[in-house]
Amino acid sequence: MARFWLLLSALAGLSGVALGAFAAHGLKHRLSAEYLAVFQTGTHYQLIHALALFGVALLALHAPSRLINLAGTAFAVGILLFSGSLYVLTLSGLGKLGLITPIGGVAFMLGWLCLGLAAWKMS
Repeated sequence: MARFWLLLSALAGLSGVALGAFAAHGLKHRLSAEYLAVFQTGTHYQLIHALALFGVALLALHAPSRLINLAGTAFAVGILLFSGSLYVLTLSGLGKLGLITPIGGVAFMLGWLCLGLAAWKMS
């Protein structure tokens, strides 16, 4: 699983940087300041959780557990739902997509909770 989490971390980091650059240079004059800030929030959280996935990969290599894998899954779902919904919302203007965003936020929190529980269980 460590390889999978590392590859997912790299993909999330790569696409997060690319989307951030796209927002800064390609969307700067196309989106309102409010929507641009929303898009940048998506990239910010994606990049933070790309690093979290990197940590999951290291832990899966050195201290594998079900909780570590659950944390990685929750971080990946969080990126998809939280950041993804913000990207689609800003590019499409579909405000109803904002209803999905908190589910992604809960997934992020679940991932951090799983990491904490995994740490608690370590000897």
